[in-house]
Amino acid sequence: MGVTNKISCEWQGKMAFEAELPGGKVRLDAEPEVGGEGTGVRPKALSLVSLGGCTAMDVASLFTKMRAIPDDFKVYVSGELTDEHPKYYYKTHIEYHFWGKDLKKDKLEKSVSLSLNRYCGVTEMFRRFSEVTFEIIYHED
Repeated sequence: MGVTNKISCEWQGKMAFEAELPGGKVRLDAEPEVGGEGTGVRPKALSLVSLGGCTAMDVASLFTKMRAIPDDFKVYVSGELTDEHPKYYYKTHIEYHFWGKDLKKDKLEKSVSLSLNRYCGVTEMFRRFSEVTFEIIYHED
């Protein structure tokens, strides 16, 4: 059918785990209030990294192909958690920031649209449980 990704989470004591995934390792840990030591990233926040990274990579690939490369590019993602358990991001917002002179806004907007609506599988996964919104912010010199 498709590609199967596999990861592992090896217990490091208390609430800490070392996750091994394609391309590297990351340490996970919980806050002290719930038994962790705060020595690693939180799993829910890491899901926002997956979303931001997926769409950012798409957009960078697309604006490069369209010859619309900005001087700088950054993606910010925020998520609002439900109050009740199991807590999940019921609202997610993505900000695309582009810096430069004479930005090719039409091509940058097309890159974002293609990522969000065709290429980014993580965005599609988030849409299954979250209201996903976005905005594009230009910083022109």
